[in-house]
Amino acid sequence: MPTCEVNNVRLYYEVQGNGQPIVFTHGASWNHKQWEQQVDYFSSLYQTVVWDVRGHGYSTLPAGEVDSNEFSQDLVGLLDHLGIRSAVLCGLSMGGHISLQTAFKYPERVTGLILIGTPFTNTFNWYEKLFVPFNRWSSRLISMKQSAKLSAKMLSKFNPDNQAYIEEAMQMIPHHNWVRLWDAITRMESRDGLHKVVCPTLLLCGDHDTMTLRQQSYMETHIPDAELRIVKDAHHATNLDNPQEVNRFVEQFLKQVGKDLL
Repeated sequence: MPTCEVNNVRLYYEVQGNGQPIVFTHGASWNHKQWEQQVDYFSSLYQTVVWDVRGHGYSTLPAGEVDSNEFSQDLVGLLDHLGIRSAVLCGLSMGGHISLQTAFKYPERVTGLILIGTPFTNTFNWYEKLFVPFNRWSSRLISMKQSAKLSAKMLSKFNPDNQAYIEEAMQMIPHHNWVRLWDAITRMESRDGLHKVVCPTLLLCGDHDTMTLRQQSYMETHIPDAELRIVKDAHHATNLDNPQEVNRFVEQFLKQVGKDLL
């Protein structure tokens, strides 16, 4: 398996194709396989990179408290390992938040940003301020098998094939690791960094994504060069629910970013 040692972890990754690099980062509790339909579509024209965030999939997780700042450090370390000076970053949910933080912390490494169903905070409104701490606490009590079944059922309404993938991905993570990961993920905060994003940004969100849709207009307003597109017939597993429309929006964005670089 292709891996690299970065920041005291072993990261799993896959690279296909040649050309302008685009790095895909998966959502929380998932893994690199989330992006199979994007890799199949884009690797003939671009260099596609998928990877497992620390503690997910085939990547390792050191003992002790998880520091969410290390997520973006890991991503930059992976770019260094692959000899990629700058890339378009595409992420969903947690993966989008990692990509967002990389864009304003390391702007010279990011030529474009695609955020799919991405939260920039976990305290956006009163609902999140109440629900997220409860969800963080309840994750300690529910087994990964139970969590996987609940999550998979909720996120498979538009694409029934999601269920098997989500259950498999989530159950790869030991419960004691997930508790530490989820504690860090749900404390990620980027409100003060939105205005620092200098690259073109595409915001995508499923029309039925009740988890993050409320944050998208705020990001479109506060990220200087951002544009929001709504993906039809999709929930939070947006690129799995409607891969054709996601690919179409991403393709349009990549072509525009390519023109801007000429």
